[in-house]
Amino acid sequence: MSALPTEPPGRRARFASVDALLADARRQLVRVTPHQAEHRVRAGAVLVDIRPQWQREADGVVPGALHIDRNHLEWRLHPESGASLPQAAWDAEWIVLCTEGYTSSLAAAALRSLGLDATDVVGGIHAWRAAGLPVSTFPIADVSGAGETVVP
Repeated sequence: MSALPTEPPGRRARFASVDALLADARRQLVRVTPHQAEHRVRAGAVLVDIRPQWQREADGVVPGALHIDRNHLEWRLHPESGASLPQAAWDAEWIVLCTEGYTSSLAAAALRSLGLDATDVVGGIHAWRAAGLPVSTFPIADVSGAGETVVP
């Protein structure tokens, strides 16, 4: 029996595994706890929920969070993308939230690679809820007209 290849045929993988990719992303971040995130939001940071609608419906939403689907994130937050939101500014602080804190780490690292000040919440919405911080139930209204929502 032959061994499985360690890299795709004809291509060189930068990371040996998804775990290695995640570890690299997290080395770029100073991740925050839910309470630290809440404090930073009160000081002016923007909490960005990147979860799809079905996850927001299942787990609820954080009041005041901006919702941007993951596949639009870089374009909506980069001030010079041509598709950016009004909140997109070079001096903005972005705190990314997902369900458990995995996808948000990758997303925050992508934002940092664009020169934006970004981090993520350790443990995601599950940790936020466990910390006793406010969570509202779905549904919410699209207030931006561009597919992004802000939870009142």
